[in-house]
Amino acid sequence: MKKYIIIGLVALFSGCADQLDLTPQQSVDQDLALSTDANVKRVLQGAYSEIRDGYLYGGSLFLYAEMLGANREVRWEGTYNQPREMFNKNIFVNNSFVEQSWAAAYRAINVANNVLESLEVVNDEDRERVEGEALFIRGSMFFELVKLFALPYSAGNSESNLGVPLVLSPTRQVDEGSYVARNTVGEVYGQIISDLTKAEAQLPAVNGFLARNYVAAAQLSRVYLQMQDYEKARDAADRAIMAATSNGKTLTLNYMDAFNTEADSPEDLFAIQVNPQDSDNDMFLYYSLPEFGARGGDVSILGAHLDYYEAGDARLAQFYFGAGEQRTAKWRDQFRNVKVIRLAEMYLTRAESNARMGTSVGGTPLDDLNKIRTRVGLPTLNAATVENILAERKVELAHEGQFLHDVKRTQGAIQDNSSNVVYSFNDGKLVFPIPQREMDANPSLVQNAAYTN
Repeated sequence: MKKYIIIGLVALFSGCADQLDLTPQQSVDQDLALSTDANVKRVLQGAYSEIRDGYLYGGSLFLYAEMLGANREVRWEGTYNQPREMFNKNIFVNNSFVEQSWAAAYRAINVANNVLESLEVVNDEDRERVEGEALFIRGSMFFELVKLFALPYSAGNSESNLGVPLVLSPTRQVDEGSYVARNTVGEVYGQIISDLTKAEAQLPAVNGFLARNYVAAAQLSRVYLQMQDYEKARDAADRAIMAATSNGKTLTLNYMDAFNTEADSPEDLFAIQVNPQDSDNDMFLYYSLPEFGARGGDVSILGAHLDYYEAGDARLAQFYFGAGEQRTAKWRDQFRNVKVIRLAEMYLTRAESNARMGTSVGGTPLDDLNKIRTRVGLPTLNAATVENILAERKVELAHEGQFLHDVKRTQGAIQDNSSNVVYSFNDGKLVFPIPQREMDANPSLVQNAAYTN
């Protein structure tokens, strides 16, 4: 019997046992797919195709964080119930958006695992790069999953709190060994660091719009920041800045020039390329308006958010009035790239980490903070504190899916959108349920506590 590369994981099974005998439509002959250098590289491109899916870096991962962390600053006005459940902190275990993102992430992981197992046929001169790209994709997907489906690293004991299943070898057939249990949060973070550290060491600084060494370093800085390991977050952000700026990356002169771009802007470290052929951009779909080709303006911006900006802040120019509400123009135009990591974030991460550590690695916290402020026409400050760096981070990265994760790592809170309830950083309602489909298919999975009643 031939073996096949199953693009989806065991966790995507139907509950019907008869369907396990079917060859998935996405399957390809293993001998054909992994037998040559060229074919392995095509499979690697398939992994990139998976992470650019609308349910992942094609936008929805950022939408989810914005809805869970709405904090009375944005409002979901759309007709889809799935984001509304996130906005209301009342997510059903069969939420199809949650299910699709879980499935898409594990498909990407599975494709990356297939590449990693087939490195021996890759040309010697490309092997390290190919391995680095696959590790970057796998580590990034585990990171996105553990942020949404598990309590934050800062909540309790990371060595006992449940994370997500670590699947580190290809899933090519369904058997009892495929029923993988959830690893702990600590174990998942350990694997993420291992993957991204090796990826950074093996990736080149120039690799088109694909993963590069400074992209892996930037992702590592995010990982360490979530772990409150500020020394390593600082150093990773500094490496990302140094490598990126040495290869031409720089802050755009005008803030909004970093957005609605057909190609990478000068400050994009990693972005999903969007065009009429590969058009997934769910942030555009839900944030923009019909006049620009989107839906009906599903997300509006509230006055409580606008109050965070200082007078004269050029970032206020992103907001415009449309369909009866305030909107952000960051995601206004169709067929424009989805920004995953920008250089500005790295300056703020380095500034915050240096401020917390009392150091000046790569630059002083004040210099990094003022670099962000002067770009948007604000006066320089005379001192950089953790508090004013976090305040700058909030407005600089607004509507890019970062605020929720900052609240979790700093042990803050999110205000409910329609009541006096306040959700602490470790509240189970700020975590997704394990999709019921996965629970039904895999008896080794344990549901998150907030969804067991």
